[in-house]
Amino acid sequence: MEKPFWIASFTHMFLEIFLLLQVALIPVFTKEFGLSLFEATLAVTVPTMVQLAVNVPAGMLADRLKTRHLLFLSMMIEGGAALFLSQTSSYWALILGICIMRVSSPIYHVAGLSRISRLVSRGRLSRSMGLHNALGSLGSAVGTISLSFFLSTLGWRWTYLFWSLPIVAWGLFVLRSRDLDVEQETRTENHGQRASRLSIIMSAGFPVFLAFIGLRAVGVVGSTTFVPTFLVRERGVSEAVASLIFGLGPFMGIVGSLLGGYLGDRVGAKKILSLAVLGSALSLLCLALLTNIDSVVFTYLMFALCNNTIWSPMNTIVVDLVPVAERGLGFSMYFLTEGLVEAASPTIAVQVIGLSSVSTLFLFGVGLVLASLALLQRLQLRARSAVSSTRVPSRDV
Repeated sequence: MEKPFWIASFTHMFLEIFLLLQVALIPVFTKEFGLSLFEATLAVTVPTMVQLAVNVPAGMLADRLKTRHLLFLSMMIEGGAALFLSQTSSYWALILGICIMRVSSPIYHVAGLSRISRLVSRGRLSRSMGLHNALGSLGSAVGTISLSFFLSTLGWRWTYLFWSLPIVAWGLFVLRSRDLDVEQETRTENHGQRASRLSIIMSAGFPVFLAFIGLRAVGVVGSTTFVPTFLVRERGVSEAVASLIFGLGPFMGIVGSLLGGYLGDRVGAKKILSLAVLGSALSLLCLALLTNIDSVVFTYLMFALCNNTIWSPMNTIVVDLVPVAERGLGFSMYFLTEGLVEAASPTIAVQVIGLSSVSTLFLFGVGLVLASLALLQRLQLRARSAVSSTRVPSRDV
């Protein structure tokens, strides 16, 4: 792997450190701020809506600005927001800080994935995406495990303070890394030509793929959001232990990301994606039905494994479906669809929990995931083109 790939991937690791903290802290927020479950989930839904609004502008910037500038911006936003969150004393200030932090995600993901897709040859793209995602999972795991430590000692705010300085320092390093710069294709097309390119994206099976993403995410995101709540309320563990168990999931995500990347190149992105989605549904079903805590933990880890195996083949499918000149736009539409669902799913999930239980929510999620699997089988991938199998020249040293 080349130096720009590793810089982008380690940036991904730092970006994902706080990814799951808000979810893990929902039981803590309900106690500390005296909130209802619905009010506590606003720390997830409102920032997701802010992130959603940034996706498309980030996609447009990714095809025009230098990658290192965008990655630097994402790190500065995340590090600054983390410092702010470490000093908050009110719940609404907390939501504001998380909203600012979530802006960093689309800025990185669209730019970083677009850059990697241009750097890596198609023959090893899935494995490269797997390694990239594995480092992101490592960041999530380290973040949640460190939260478990600080919950038992200095308090949850210290997690944000502890990681803010390394993130800012890494951002400054990225700014000096000219290896990330790549020549952007000259664009002289008029509005009609731009619209024509968009129509090409939307006629190549991409709408079916976006529908699959949305349907699957409704089932998985709604369920995943309330795993710590499920462990505390229905399986009787403490908040710190629930955070620790939840934090083990990203470690399985490392394995899943590498597995998905390797198998995606060996047997095909669609096949491994289908198997991973099926595994997610079956493990979520078992999670809802089992009561023994050891079995629950094992099943959750299998769910995390399957749920993280999907990312590499999904990213590869985007590359297969979207013309190289429009990769930034294609990835932004992918994240936009997922973001819409992430914004709505927790609110829907709260209503289901209010009527029944978190276990019932998991069963509801199983049905949606299986429906998305059926939809995925309708997706027809085009043959690998010469364009997709070659690397775009860059100024790497």
